Amino acid sequence: MPLFAATLATHVLIEAPPAHVWAILANLPEWASWNPFITAMAGDLRRGARLAARMEPRGRKPMTMRPVVLEVRPGASLVWRGRLPVPGLFEGTHSFSLTAVPGGTRLDHAEAFRGLLVPFAPPEGFRADFDAMNAALKARAEAA
Repeated sequence: MPLFAATLATHVLIEAPPAHVWAILANLPEWASWNPFITAMAGDLRRGARLAARMEPRGRKPMTMRPVVLEVRPGASLVWRGRLPVPGLFEGTHSFSLTAVPGGTRLDHAEAFRGLLVPFAPPEGFRADFDAMNAALKARAEAA
């Protein structure tokens, strides 16, 4: 049975240092106050922990996922993987990577999708949601 794979990659330049951008990302209870895509987030940012993420993609039904944290490097990266209960149907590995650049931070925000259902929910359909989240994070970081 073939698995389909696709990746959505976005980035934004933020005029704030990586430590400040990280502080916003790491403050999960506050995501509801600034994030238009992942409107609620709870859990511990430690490898192996399970998060609770409420996603409200444009034009789709809201959903709650329970991804597992794969990597936490304060000030540098956060990665989690969410999947449907049936193996092979759909999984996504969501990542944030922070890189210091002159004048601030480059945020690379991506998700790698795999599974039989990928052709029915193509990653490009989430680009506007990722871009909106990036813009909101940028505004939040630069306002402080």
